[in-house]
Amino acid sequence: MIDLHSHILPGIDDGAKTLDDSLEMARIAVADGIHTMACTPHIYPGMYMNDGPGIDRARARLQAELDQAGIPLKLVVGADVHLVPGLLDGLKAGSVPTLNRSRYFLLEPSHTTPPPRLEDSVFNLIASGYTPIITHPERLTWVESHYPVFLRLIEQGAWMQVTAGALTGAFGKRAQHWGERFVGEGFTHILATDAHSTGRRCPRLSEGLAVVRRLVGDAEAQRMVTERPGAVLQNLSPEGFGLPQKVAPPASRWGNWFARKRSVP
Repeated sequence: MIDLHSHILPGIDDGAKTLDDSLEMARIAVADGIHTMACTPHIYPGMYMNDGPGIDRARARLQAELDQAGIPLKLVVGADVHLVPGLLDGLKAGSVPTLNRSRYFLLEPSHTTPPPRLEDSVFNLIASGYTPIITHPERLTWVESHYPVFLRLIEQGAWMQVTAGALTGAFGKRAQHWGERFVGEGFTHILATDAHSTGRRCPRLSEGLAVVRRLVGDAEAQRMVTERPGAVLQNLSPEGFGLPQKVAPPASRWGNWFARKRSVP
């Protein structure tokens, strides 16, 4: 499997704190069946001042440590990028790295507030030749009031990445509900770990993948962790790797979820 979202690089954001943490995360990933992992630390001006060259150097250092330790995990460069002014210029200049230097990159919206002009911003990025992969929409606090917005972003050409741990309940029932809905209704392109540590947020895909299999079948589940991530790393055109077919029951499966939750004493 390929994991396109991880915070495995040590000491540069809120992910792995030490080299030992990174090595143990790598061992967990390999034991789970992951052979390639994108190193995607946050780029958030004022908080995490990472850039493309620095991330690439950190990736190379960690890859050398993995090789020396005999851990068979291949690392590629990337970033977990916030939607801020100057993003497009940063992508063009290389200060904001795409995934393995492809047209694809991880775009992280604010967790608590819908970004202003989100659809226009994403459209401009796509029109400029990039394919944003929106990270963990199921975990955003504003997803229930903006679910149609994400569907329109997909229509524009954006991809969606759901977190494996969200599907197993690691982020609570609410994120689990929305993760299942994105997957089951056919609006998820990529499953990734968004791993930050060796604990609750460790780099395991297999348990979440089992949920995806139940919702949309074996073939589509594998596309989310092998075929589409592989296409990203090879910079293949997104047109050949579009939306999955809806396999799970229709939206009514989820439509009254919040009403049921509110009715519980």
